[in-house]
Amino acid sequence: MAKQQEATDLQSALKACKGSFVLVGFFSMFVNLLMLVPPMYMLQVYDRVLSTQSVDTLVMLTLILVFLFVVMGGLELVRSRMLVRIGNWLDTTINKRLYSAMFSRSLVTQDGQSAQPLSDLTNLRQFLTGNGLFAFFDAPWVPVYLGVLFLFHPWLGIFATCAGIILLVLAIANEKATKKLLAEANNEHIQAQNLASANLRNAEVLQAMGMLPGIMGRWSKRHHQFLAKQSQASDRAGAITNTSKMLRLLFQSLILGLGAYLVLQGDMTPGMMIAGSIIMGRALAPIDQMIGGWKGFVSARGAYDRLNELLTQIPAEEKRMSLPSPQGNISVEGLAAAPPGSRMATIRGINFVVAQGEHIGIIGPSAAGKTTLARVLLGVWPSQVGEVRLDGGLITQYNRDEIGPCIGYLPQDIELFDGSVSENIARFGEVEPQKVVAAAKKAGVHDMVLELTNGYDTVISSTSGVLSGGQRQRIGLARALYGNPVLVVLDEPNANLDSAGEYALAEAIQQLKVEGATLFVISHRTSVLKHMDKLLVMKEGQVSMFSTRDDVFAQFDKKTRSHVGQNTTRLSTSAGGEVNKP
Repeated sequence: MAKQQEATDLQSALKACKGSFVLVGFFSMFVNLLMLVPPMYMLQVYDRVLSTQSVDTLVMLTLILVFLFVVMGGLELVRSRMLVRIGNWLDTTINKRLYSAMFSRSLVTQDGQSAQPLSDLTNLRQFLTGNGLFAFFDAPWVPVYLGVLFLFHPWLGIFATCAGIILLVLAIANEKATKKLLAEANNEHIQAQNLASANLRNAEVLQAMGMLPGIMGRWSKRHHQFLAKQSQASDRAGAITNTSKMLRLLFQSLILGLGAYLVLQGDMTPGMMIAGSIIMGRALAPIDQMIGGWKGFVSARGAYDRLNELLTQIPAEEKRMSLPSPQGNISVEGLAAAPPGSRMATIRGINFVVAQGEHIGIIGPSAAGKTTLARVLLGVWPSQVGEVRLDGGLITQYNRDEIGPCIGYLPQDIELFDGSVSENIARFGEVEPQKVVAAAKKAGVHDMVLELTNGYDTVISSTSGVLSGGQRQRIGLARALYGNPVLVVLDEPNANLDSAGEYALAEAIQQLKVEGATLFVISHRTSVLKHMDKLLVMKEGQVSMFSTRDDVFAQFDKKTRSHVGQNTTRLSTSAGGEVNKP
């Protein structure tokens, strides 16, 4: 027997709302029963008040009508507010789990960097709190209305039942005609949005090199595909919706004619004729409402499916037993890994051991796998084969919220976030001024921050703002050094630095040595590499050399002299040949 798939967090949250939905359905029962009040009032007015000419009866019936309408309005308000609260509770319950899953997916897939799941959650919540959902609560009471019509006269019940079946067939046709198109249109819309967001992040490049027309053309193509498919789906849905509305009005008129015929035959009273028309309109209203709100339902269903898919792909991380704070001993055994979304390993067969406090420089040509190695060392990217151990334990065995403060990371592409300088340095945790200033001084950026308009309270942007590229890199270095981490990885830390920044970086490296922090530095500049204890040379995704700095430099010098000597010999032979020519 196949193992039953475990419910996702979204499914569990909706299941937890089951009691509230039942209560909404309970209120809906009374609301729908009270919907019979207007036709019954009209029935009594036509058949009793007008025939008896009793004003007292009219007044009493009217007072009862007003009271019941007030009750119905109160019940409508209560169930509406309950659905709003259910939607808000669902959002509050699932949003952190969803944000975490969305974040984790961006680490393991190339196309996962999108905030679409949050939009999907909003879409689902809005559907739950909108009027479209009421049709599903009202639909189960349609048989009650049909039963009342059968009590008036069997032909009224038969006519209304046939009318309901016709409208139901139209609702199913609407689903069949629009489901695929709406799904494709929604997918094109998401792709167009993601493309536009990516383009906005590179607005400076587009503007500087006049690339906007070409890039806009790519976005416009996707957007037009979205519009075309949505328009086609809307045309189909519009035709069915208008047909449904026309038929519902026609049926209400025809049942009035049928009732008049039955009155003329003496089988019904005039009050039953009018009340029957109103009751049938109420019976068909949920079906007509479902057809009209089908687009919203399909959109919410798509959002629900995408959210479930995400939460299934990215299960919640279980809290592990806390491990002792690491000291910085690194062991890499048979490591192979690849960037997210790629199956072909960019690094393979990596083996080395680094003791606490050692400073390692990682060098090699472009695409040698240096950055991939750095991210796998930090546990940011998973390994395909092999292990990365920190103090004997797998890097993935640590709880990320506990190991994070022990790690410092300066990526090649500096990413600061919307907030103050102090918040960025403090990693958006609790800002402890002493630790923030200490990290800034260690990175040699304290004086630079004080020169800003508001000092450490200066608000910076994730994409641009008051800081230059070099300043952003130095703020990123301060963030990496915040809290005295035991393992620090710097990827091209001097790419945007001037001479003063280079000096501050060298001082920071020396300070890390004094503190006993394990350091990995990816760089091509000897100004940084001369401070390293060992050098790890990578070539084509493998370690070609790993030894002390002096040994690696000596081997490079030997290879260089040998290469120059071979070129000199060939040059001398060539030159000699020319000289000896007669």
